[in-house]
Amino acid sequence: MKKIISSRFKDYQFYIISAGLFIVWLVFFDRSSLLTQIDLAMDLKNLAKEKAFYESELESIKKEEKAILGDMNSLEKFAREKYLMKKEGETVFVLVDEDNEPIKEE
Repeated sequence: MKKIISSRFKDYQFYIISAGLFIVWLVFFDRSSLLTQIDLAMDLKNLAKEKAFYESELESIKKEEKAILGDMNSLEKFAREKYLMKKEGETVFVLVDEDNEPIKEE
């Protein structure tokens, strides 16, 4: 039995080693290797999360835009708070925190 197995192995030794090397090449060294595919799948998952985040941010900004542009009082309030605009004859005092950023009340 051992003689049959060893003779068969010798007959197919080249093909077995070649197939093994080919599999190792595909898994580790090829341009589209298994490791590269795993990295790309993780990147795709992260990009999908970012897309969902930005879509929700876009939706909230559109809602805020409708609320601001629909009313002149809210538009004036937004301009005063965001861009520090003022009317003629007014004096504006800007309070900043330790990081030298304007303080926002929400």
